[in-house]
Amino acid sequence: MEINADFSKRVVVHSDRLEWRPSPVQGVARRMLDRIGDEVARATSIVRYAPGSRFSAHSHPGGEEFVVLDGVFQDEHGDFPVGTYVRNPPTSAHTPGSAQGCTIFVKLWQFDPADRTPVRKHMEAELGAPVNGVATATLHQDGRETVTYSRLDAGAALSCDAPGGIELLVIDGEIIVDGETLGKHAWLRLPEGQRLSATDTAKGARVWMKTGHLRFVKAPAAQPL
Repeated sequence: MEINADFSKRVVVHSDRLEWRPSPVQGVARRMLDRIGDEVARATSIVRYAPGSRFSAHSHPGGEEFVVLDGVFQDEHGDFPVGTYVRNPPTSAHTPGSAQGCTIFVKLWQFDPADRTPVRKHMEAELGAPVNGVATATLHQDGRETVTYSRLDAGAALSCDAPGGIELLVIDGEIIVDGETLGKHAWLRLPEGQRLSATDTAKGARVWMKTGHLRFVKAPAAQPL
């Protein structure tokens, strides 16, 4: 399966307009944003857990990164409420689920294969002082990528021309990019060489962003999760 698999092209997905697709686990559904592969895939998705749903124990040979968008995500490492950012590096394992239900933005098979550093952060707690109406937290940074979270006041602007491509998820509120309004859970991917220039509407916005990583795109090895 290939979804938005041409990484040389600009892509915008208003994910709240997509249908939910069932996963192999009852009670867990997905909105697929980009994908290379079938159930073992380099994938970016929004995943919804119904109350009481749970995966069986499994490992992540290619790593897993996610943001909790609503509810509480749970595994044997703890409870992760709305606003939590998690990196489970390659070779990590867990048994994910949610007693009350939750929605997460999740990325699979997109790590440095040598990365072994777990990350668990509450994004709001990491924010620095605002500059020109934008408060930003660096959630993760290495030689491949930089991951940030920003809170924009009404009317603030956010720009970026980092090499290696740009990916952005609107967690809440609205921003305007190239004349298009991106609302809650809208997802934008810009290839290397394109600059992000976003302005906020009167609502304010919270935005997750990753840069640099699109230089390292490849399909995962054919092995079970």
